[in-house]
Amino acid sequence: MNTIGALVTGLQHIGLPTNDMAATVQFYHSLGFETAYETVNNGEKVCFLRLAGLCVEAYENGQAVGRAGAIDHICLDVEDVEAAWEAVQAAGCRPLESSIQALPFWSKGVRFFNILGPNGEKVEFGQIL
Repeated sequence: MNTIGALVTGLQHIGLPTNDMAATVQFYHSLGFETAYETVNNGEKVCFLRLAGLCVEAYENGQAVGRAGAIDHICLDVEDVEAAWEAVQAAGCRPLESSIQALPFWSKGVRFFNILGPNGEKVEFGQIL
């Protein structure tokens, strides 16, 4: 059985809700980030912004709290989301979803699931296909 740590290859992205995508993109561009991918998911604008090894996933949902602590989730990159699913459950963590989810992000899609941390933070495990 794989341990969770052995399955994680790094930080995939940090999830940041926004109420103003244009202002968010402009701000991160001013810091040197470049737009890596843009799409619309369930009516929400989504923009992945990348600088060096850091990626921010901004999504315009109209529910951003606009204060410190507003980051919604961190996503850990995995090469085998099924193995991560099993390892998380074996470690006693309960995924928030009933099964591994998929979205048509990037060129071939992404598969992912989330768990809750002790502070209510979401930790996503994502595999870019």
